[in-house]
Formats: sequence, structure tokens, C-alpha cells
Amino acid sequence: MQLIKYPVREEWQQILKRPVFDTTTLFATVQEILEDVRKRGDKALKEITLHFDKVKLDKLEVTKEEIAEAETMISMNLKQAIEMARRNIWKFHSEQQHEMPEIQTSPGVYCWQKAVAIEKVGLYVPGGTAPLFSTVLMLAVPAQIAECKEIILCTPPNKEGKIHPAVLYAAKVAGVHRIFKVGGSQAIGAMAYGTESVPKVYKIFGPGNQYVTAAKQLVSLRDVAIDMPAGPSEVEIIADETSNPVFVAADMLSQAEHGVDSQSILITVSERIIEPVMEQIELQLEKLPRKEIAKKALENSKIILVKTLEEAVKMTNEYAPEHLIISTRYYLGVSQNIINAGSVFLGNYSPESAGDYASGTNHTLPTNGYAKAYSGVNLDSYVRKITFQQLTQEGLTNLSNAIILMAENEELMAHSNAVKVRLNEEKEVIIIESRHPR
Repeated sequence: MQLIKYPVREEWQQILKRPVFDTTTLFATVQEILEDVRKRGDKALKEITLHFDKVKLDKLEVTKEEIAEAETMISMNLKQAIEMARRNIWKFHSEQQHEMPEIQTSPGVYCWQKAVAIEKVGLYVPGGTAPLFSTVLMLAVPAQIAECKEIILCTPPNKEGKIHPAVLYAAKVAGVHRIFKVGGSQAIGAMAYGTESVPKVYKIFGPGNQYVTAAKQLVSLRDVAIDMPAGPSEVEIIADETSNPVFVAADMLSQAEHGVDSQSILITVSERIIEPVMEQIELQLEKLPRKEIAKKALENSKIILVKTLEEAVKMTNEYAPEHLIISTRYYLGVSQNIINAGSVFLGNYSPESAGDYASGTNHTLPTNGYAKAYSGVNLDSYVRKITFQQLTQEGLTNLSNAIILMAENEELMAHSNAVKVRLNEEKEVIIIESRHPR
């Protein structure tokens, strides 16, 4: 853990660097895997799974019997918790359904927009060191609300060739149609190109390690859309003298236990909370089963002391954190000046864990500073917006001079002619038009 006091603006870029491995160095390795999957399909997937996951699979797709068995292995308490989370995620995301009404932009010119679901989506859920069944809910529930016709999920198997039962149960209740025992960059390739078992999708969602991130970036160049370039998880906390050091330490550790390349940042205007926070980190760290992972992540983590909340906000907008906790006296006022963040948590009783699991907001968020340009996963991520327009004779006549003038000044004479032939026809014959209701 690094302690930095009163850094000058020129130092911010260096201070706020993330511990992210440059994925471009992986591109050659990942490209080989992708090409192998593209050419050999299921055979390549099985061989790569044997090599990396140390398990030999006869079939890649999870069977109905496996899903039914998984349901019996989940405690009633966990089922209820998953249902509460699913319900809140559904409620929050279903409120994002907005359709633009038909408007008349000028006399006789009618325009409107319709949201249409992406037909085939692929969800990637990492296996690694933790069974992220919450990510299944975050990715699948919005897809279900959007009414995507085909929702598939890829996740790596364990050494027994099984998927964690909570992942299978969450997939069932969240509306996933098919599940495959495939992880890593090979899973991204399978969903991007399609194999004998895994169908090709139109968009891929979900977090992953550096290899998965590199694979998503590569396939997005020409083969399939992706949600965002997602990397290691991160949290930032803005704190003042009203912050609770126990809470702050817990929030920093909750992010640190994700992985060794995770990062926790505390920016504070109160020097007197720094020592209590560091003491609490040491105390709480010793009680964590994943303390070795968290300890490694803390090497990349920082406590930064600044002079004012205004400076803290400016530094935050420069960092653009995936998760931001504002633990200050006037947190609502501070939050109004935040323009770069994935998801914001306000006050002492809004831990980032709430958003990770059950409050209803989505936890699939832009990392590595991408919050400056990307949104987190939401209902719009699963739909396309198609625009419609209908012009009457009057509407085209009203716009014709502008269209012709603009087209001819761009030297696109066919565009101009497409309007002129209609105007000439109007002079020769009376056309009776009627607008057909949608």
C-alpha cells in the first residue's frame, strides 16, 4: 500500500496508473487460439480445454440433467438470495425501456425510432478463483428483458468437468437458453465464429482475465460486437473526516480480493483517518480466506491525501474508476461533479458489494479508465435502435431545396437527382398520398 501526500497535478498521471498488463503483448498467442477454434471448431475447444483446464470433455454443452442436479445442490437460503437479486436487477433494468414516439420534424416529415433486441448474444462468465454466479444474473437478466432470441453462456469447467451449481442455477432463473463448458480466449472464439456445438452470436458480454480481454478486442475488429474492453476490477473511495475507517478498509479489501491485479484507491482530505484505515486493513486482511490474493493486490493500491474535495473530484474524474464510493458529509453535492465513473455508491451505508449483488444496478462496468467513454452494461446494451421516417409530397417539397443544395455541394449528384425526379413527377401527375398508420 502506497501513501502519497499532496501530489501536484503533474504527478497525477503517474500516480493513477493501473497495474494492467498490456494485452497487445498477448495478441499473437491469443490470435493462434482464435484461429485454431475458427478452423477446427469443437475439436480445438476440447484440446485447448484439456491443456488449460486439465479436463477431458466428451460434450461441451451442459445437459438438462446437470442443470436439474445443480438445483438440488443449492441451499434454499442461497436460492432466495439469488431470487432477491434477480428481482431487483429485473426491476432496475426494466425501467430502462423507453421508446421514442413518432414526431413531426417539419410539416409532412415524420420520424420515429424503435428498439429491437439483438437476436443472438453470448455471455462469458469467468471461472478462475471464484464462481461468479452474480455475473450470470447481471448479464442474462437484461438480455431476457430485451427478449433476445438466443442467449448462450460460456464458462470454464472445473477439473471434474463440472460447472459450479450456483452458476447453473442462476443461468436457469435468469433465462439463459444454452450453457457451454468453455473458458478463456477459446470461449470468445467459439462465440465469435461458431463451432459444431457453440452457435455464433452477434455480441459478446462479460468480464475476464487478460487473455479474454485480448480475445474480445481481436474478435471485435471484424467478427462480432463486444460490450466493452473490460479488465481487472477496481474501486476508488473519496473520504473525509466523517468516513468510518472500518467501512473504508472493508471496501478496499472487498475489491482487492477479486484478483492480484485489482486496485483500490483511497483519496481523502482528512489525514487523521489514514492511520486508522491502514490499521483496519491489516486487521481485516488476516481474517480473509483470500488474503494472499488481497495482499498482492494491495501492493498496487494507494492512499492519496489531497487538500480539498474539489481536488479529490478532479483527480477522480481523471482516474475514471469502475466503482466509486463517496463517503463524505455532503456526498450528494460531491456526486453532482462526478462525470467519469462506472457506478457510484453514496454515503457510509452504500458498499460496493451492494451493487455487485443485489441492489439492482449492473456490476459489469468499464475499467482501466474506459468509464470516460463507455457505459456499464444496461438494457440498451442488448438492443439496436432502428430509425424510421416517412415523407409526404409536402414534406419532401419543403426539404427539397436544402437536400439538393447540400448534395450538390458535396458533389453527390445522384443524391440530388433522387429528389429532383420526385419533384418533376409531381408536376406531371397528381399523386394521392395517404399516411398508413403503424
